[in-house]
This record gives sequence, structure tokens and C-alpha cells, in this order.
Amino acid sequence: VQLQACGGGLVQAGGSLRLSCAASGRAFSSYYMGWFRQAPGREREFVAAIRWSGGSTYYADSMKGRFTISRDNRKNTVYLQMNSLGPEDTAIYYCAAQRLGSNEYNFWGRGTKVTVSS
Repeated sequence: VQLQACGGGLVQAGGSLRLSCAASGRAFSSYYMGWFRQAPGREREFVAAIRWSGGSTYYADSMKGRFTISRDNRKNTVYLQMNSLGPEDTAIYYCAAQRLGSNEYNFWGRGTKVTVSS
């Protein structure tokens, strides 16, 4: 299983970025796909998740209204659209996959760095 995240970069406060996570190695119809982030000196935190089959979405409270998670079945890719970014959103963002019924995320990709300047 490979999860390849990309789309990070440097953006000014108030700007937007869209992260992508290309998934390969198996069918993900029985998975949740999630985004997490880890800021310098802080623990990793949950950002958002989507159930691949059906498309149900879940967000951390602080991301609701600003971030949108979506998926493209044909491309086997999950996206995280991030709007109204602030310096507090600076972090390395990771995508991960969790099998339905599992109590943890089973596969992780390498992160993509997002830096928001004030």
C-alpha cells in the first residue's frame, strides 16, 4: 500500500491550498481515508476523514467550515481543500488509511509540508 501526499507549500495567511493523496496497492472501498497534521513541537492531530464507500465525511471541530475532504474514485485520490489558512495551520500534513472495523489507521503516507506566513 502506498499513500503519496502532495500539494503542500508556502502560502500567505488567508490563502488556500489543496492537498492530494494518491492511494495505490489495493482497493480502498472498505477504508476510511484520513488527513492528520503535526505542527512543530506539537502532537499529531486529526484533521478530517472520509469513508471511501459512500463518502461520509468527518472533521475536527477547528477545521469545520474551512477544510473540505473529498475523493475521486477513478483516480484513487483523496483531497483536502484548505481555505482561510492561518499561521496556526502550519504543519506537516499526512494522509492515512483505516480499514473499516479497525481502531487505528493502518497505513500512513509521507507528509507534505504546509507553511502559512502571517
